[in-house]
Amino acid sequence: MKLIKIGMIGFGNVGHGFIQALIEKRTFFRNELGLEFVVTAITDIRYGTIYAPDGLPLKELVSAKDFYGMDPSFYQDWNTIQMIRNAESDVIIELSFTDLKTGEPAVLHCQEALLSGKHVITSNKGPIALHYSMLKGLARDNGVKIGCEGTVMSGTPALRLATDSLLITGISEIKGILNGTTNFILTEMEHGSTYAEALKEAQILGYAEADPSGDVEGFDTAGKIAILSHLVFGTFIKPEDIEREGISDITLDDVQKALKDKLHWKLIGAVKKTENGVEASVKPVLLHEDNPLANIKGAGNAIQYRSDLLGEITLIGPGAGRKETAAALIEDLIHIVQ
Repeated sequence: MKLIKIGMIGFGNVGHGFIQALIEKRTFFRNELGLEFVVTAITDIRYGTIYAPDGLPLKELVSAKDFYGMDPSFYQDWNTIQMIRNAESDVIIELSFTDLKTGEPAVLHCQEALLSGKHVITSNKGPIALHYSMLKGLARDNGVKIGCEGTVMSGTPALRLATDSLLITGISEIKGILNGTTNFILTEMEHGSTYAEALKEAQILGYAEADPSGDVEGFDTAGKIAILSHLVFGTFIKPEDIEREGISDITLDDVQKALKDKLHWKLIGAVKKTENGVEASVKPVLLHEDNPLANIKGAGNAIQYRSDLLGEITLIGPGAGRKETAAALIEDLIHIVQ
């Protein structure tokens, strides 16, 4: 049995989902893969750091909202960098908040872990969109790996499909619905809600933040397109430099008129190879109902790859969520340790 020790940065929704997944799949990991995973350390900006070199009690953690009821012997007076350096761990799961302007503090966390000879897995778009080449170089130089499947379509393997399976087919264009909040809003408007009503419902259901601008103005999708450009085409584009238009100016009348012509408004992120290099954009697009992307409803995501050998392939699946993002972390974890 191969023992893998894990350190975690962040104890929010996704962190809880990851721990739950480790509990649920423990027998499978042991019996089918010969792997035993233990979480030795967790640090969180709100709660501090807990550490147990032989493993923290996962069942106790998954039901806990914070660290305050844990065994006092677990508490360590460590900040995040100290946890990375001091805790016994083979892999660091980086789940801090996303910043698409600087990538911090996640970039610093990833750098420190890689320099310490520890694998890094993250669902944080910031460091991957802005600094992937640097981080990949650090990983290579220190004999470790970095996993980032969850940064584009959560547990739906959009990145692995492109970089492992489809790359040899000659991908020339990628486009998709990469933000569930905007797709939910546009779907509700097709059902008769105004933009304001649909946005309010998205916030009630937890799809949209109190400040929804990151979603509805296309910033989130731009970050994901930057990642796809970098990992699939090898071309770095800053998210802020991508041509971007959101959905906030689309009216109920616009949506209903389109439906009469069998057309659907979708916020589409796209990147493609051209004679002048790689071009990228995020903008609302009218799609005919024959297009697979036109039929993605609610908070669903989908991505289309166009390649020289296979033509067009569409991958449909969830793009966010506690359990779904945990699945992406597990995918990367298994891929790295095997």
